[in-house]
Amino acid sequence: MAAGGNDALHSLIAAAGEGAHADNVVKRALQAIRSHLGMQVAYVSEFVDNRSVFREVDAPGLEALIKAGDSQSLDDVYCRHILAGRLPELMPDTAAEPIAMALPITKAVPIGKHMSVPIRLADGTPYGMFCCLGVEADHSLHMRDLQMMKAFADLAAFEINRERDAAKAAEDRRVRIRTVIEENQLSIVHQPIWHVASRRPVGLECLARFSAVPPRSPDKWFTEAAEAGLGIMIELAAIRMALSALSSLPPDIYLAVNASPETILSSDMSSALAGFPADRIVLEITEHAHVADYAALLAALQPLRSRGMRLAVDDAGAGYSSLQHILHLQPDLIKLDMGLTRNIDLDPARRALASALIGFARDTGSRIIAEGVETASELATLQGLGVEMAQGYFLGRPMPFERAVSLFDEDAATAACVA
Repeated sequence: MAAGGNDALHSLIAAAGEGAHADNVVKRALQAIRSHLGMQVAYVSEFVDNRSVFREVDAPGLEALIKAGDSQSLDDVYCRHILAGRLPELMPDTAAEPIAMALPITKAVPIGKHMSVPIRLADGTPYGMFCCLGVEADHSLHMRDLQMMKAFADLAAFEINRERDAAKAAEDRRVRIRTVIEENQLSIVHQPIWHVASRRPVGLECLARFSAVPPRSPDKWFTEAAEAGLGIMIELAAIRMALSALSSLPPDIYLAVNASPETILSSDMSSALAGFPADRIVLEITEHAHVADYAALLAALQPLRSRGMRLAVDDAGAGYSSLQHILHLQPDLIKLDMGLTRNIDLDPARRALASALIGFARDTGSRIIAEGVETASELATLQGLGVEMAQGYFLGRPMPFERAVSLFDEDAATAACVA
């Protein structure tokens, strides 16, 4: 094996180890082997419905003859004969092989030299062929070249298997997410948001829960849905389900629903909100959501906000992204992150940061909601700082809708506050 071939093989193996995309690794492998062997054409094929489909091709200057996506009937090419052992994998001179000479493609191309080895899937099934060919015979080709060819074919097989496994895993994710939606394995619980001074609930944050297996937290389900390309679909399903409860609530109570920037920008967002009173909806964008184009997001929000829908930025104080959201989006509501409210009664630094955000909200026409309130002392401290609304386990855990509705009965609300 030539030194250049060794170097090419080593660099390709290194690239594969670094997680290079399969198409790139295979393309580079074809370029390296074609150049090393002095061939005109190198390709990787896949067997599909009795045809050999060229998935990757390296044939500089011969694109009119062969390119990725072209195909040939398996009856007209060498593949079956090589797999069956009727033709050798290495043919320095096709004129010495009667079966090759009997196939019209040999003279039509023409093919003077040919080297091809099977690419097999993990279960041993032939996927296709790793092939090189040239116009003229070359008797200098020998078994060492064939071994190098097999090494490159093995690398291509590894990458193809890895990509197929990834595709199958992605399809499995899509099936799981669609099953969640179609079989009603998604439900909504409601956490009350209280007006601190009056001790009366003014809204409910709608939170998704999943009964599907494997059991895991909602954020993991939403992450998987996004990875499967179904993030918008499942977010909209949760929003529609949540808003269906609005008609059963007192007219002065709002519902808060969560949406990513991608969902807000989607063409289906407006239809998901259609028919619901916009002034009773709060749309929350989390601190962790990346916004690539604030101008586009503002344009998508404008017609909804003009109808009275309010915008909230979640997790304020948790990181840089929330400050960017606040500055660019000018939300109606700013939700203090639970990491800021937790132990705020004991931590002067937390009080100082919360006080700064409360002052900022006051100066910009926003209102503050404190999240994650767990003790009476935390609530009292927040109220002293000027926080108007709060939510958290001290005030009420996420609960089924039937329990949430009962909070709006005056006696039940009073009893909950006293407790």
